[in-house]
Amino acid sequence: MTETTLPAAAAGTWQLGSRTVNRLGFGAMRLGGSLDPNAPVDADRAISVLRRAVELGVNHIDTAAFYFGATWSANELIKAALAPYGDDLVLTTKVGPSRDASGQFLPFARPDELRGQVEQNLRELGRDRIDVVNLRIGTGLDRGTGSLAEHFGALAELRTEGLIGELGISNVGAEHLAEAQAIAPVVCVQNQYGLSARREDDELLRLCGEQGVAFVPFFAVASGASGQSDERVAEVARRHDASDAQVRLAWTLAQGPHVLAIPGTSDPVHLEQNVAAAALKLTDEDLATLDAD
Repeated sequence: MTETTLPAAAAGTWQLGSRTVNRLGFGAMRLGGSLDPNAPVDADRAISVLRRAVELGVNHIDTAAFYFGATWSANELIKAALAPYGDDLVLTTKVGPSRDASGQFLPFARPDELRGQVEQNLRELGRDRIDVVNLRIGTGLDRGTGSLAEHFGALAELRTEGLIGELGISNVGAEHLAEAQAIAPVVCVQNQYGLSARREDDELLRLCGEQGVAFVPFFAVASGASGQSDERVAEVARRHDASDAQVRLAWTLAQGPHVLAIPGTSDPVHLEQNVAAAALKLTDEDLATLDAD
């Protein structure tokens, strides 16, 4: 397949700083099925999913060192599947949170601990530089509060040293974007967001577009799906002979050319379906149905 016929390229591209990515990417958290440290994992299947994703044109993979279980690590699966890496592949990770061997989250990293987290990602991925590093603040899905300046400044220093290519922030509000932009360029904001979840971020999404910053929702498919909204999704899915998940991904991509999707899965069939959503174009009528009160 040529670049123009790769399924993941159907939704177009966006710039993450100096790097160009297809707007339909891949999130690595679900490679192990869940973050349950005791969950069984089929490593061969996970590796095949990653390789197939790249074959389909995915060139933006989101990961983290704290995506692991007793028998798997997202970073190490990515390395096993894709190293040596293609020049167009962009790997994005996040730092701030970490987990102990039992899977329990540890206290949020101090600024002076972020170098160690970045270096851990470098070792596990087999890279000498991470393309994009997000500073993820807050606990779980709770939005971060307070200043991020000291932490973001520490990452900016690592960028100057060459360990990081570009910087992003995650689990944040508009005030954090302004604070970070005053320290170093921000190429992406990664927040929980979807058709029926965290829509208070509609304004932040718009603000990112004005500044040329990518908005990268996580849990765009899985979160907030309930009640009447589900029937609206099902109605639009019937119109297009598509799945509910494909409609939710298409809605996400329809929110602006700067919005990226990073659905994750450990299932080869779901991967094909997710990537195919890049070509699903929702009509104005579809969007009105989905966004109706």
